[in-house]
Amino acid sequence: MARVALVTGGMGGLGEAICIKMAALGYHVVTTYSPGNTKAKDWLATMEQQGFKFRAFPCDVADYDSAQQCVAQIVNEIGPVDVLVNNAGITRDMTFKKMGKTDWDAVMKTNLDSVFNMTKPVCDGMTDRGWGRVINISSVNGQKGAFGQTNYSAAKAGMHGFTKALALEVARKGVTVNTISPGYIGTKMVMAIPQEVLESKIIPQIPMSRLGKPEEVAGLVAYLASDEAAFLTGANIAINGGQHMY
Repeated sequence: MARVALVTGGMGGLGEAICIKMAALGYHVVTTYSPGNTKAKDWLATMEQQGFKFRAFPCDVADYDSAQQCVAQIVNEIGPVDVLVNNAGITRDMTFKKMGKTDWDAVMKTNLDSVFNMTKPVCDGMTDRGWGRVINISSVNGQKGAFGQTNYSAAKAGMHGFTKALALEVARKGVTVNTISPGYIGTKMVMAIPQEVLESKIIPQIPMSRLGKPEEVAGLVAYLASDEAAFLTGANIAINGGQHMY
């Protein structure tokens, strides 16, 4: 029976690549979308035209009750979640001087609280079955910081603290918990940055002199979800073209 992979924020550029990769490997892929997203049906239809029959459920990952209800529905209609990819995230970039409490809270709730909200209802099932994968998508800016991103950097760094602590708790139960920290990836969001800014400020920071590909991150997710990665847990794997090494 195919394992169930739940990818939050799966309709974004990186999330879509992860969904496609996991489906190609035989996983039963489920994703979430914001309750107000009117384009969800269009995305599902487009994916089906490409041969991918994904299931999608409305979920406010920043809200604990919504996450609980979403996972309960997935388990009831599809089956228990074997692989959870916490990929949902937003930005509210501005200097700390200009940042308000609303800007801070929005990013912390969506990027960090969501990791707790989505992992909580699936973790016990994973440990009970003796197999599971939790993969948290962080960012290079959670490792090195970034101007105008005190909220985002704090949330992304917090994700890995969560990873390390939970990894210790579930290691003997056949469940691994890992973090992936991508650098600048060629998603629609990054490609929306003015070309001049990309070429003059971002690309020069990357020793490989290019943006990463969503498929490259998806390949790393696939490895961490595999049986071959059973001895790898509590790690933060950087995939940033050499932009930040530690």
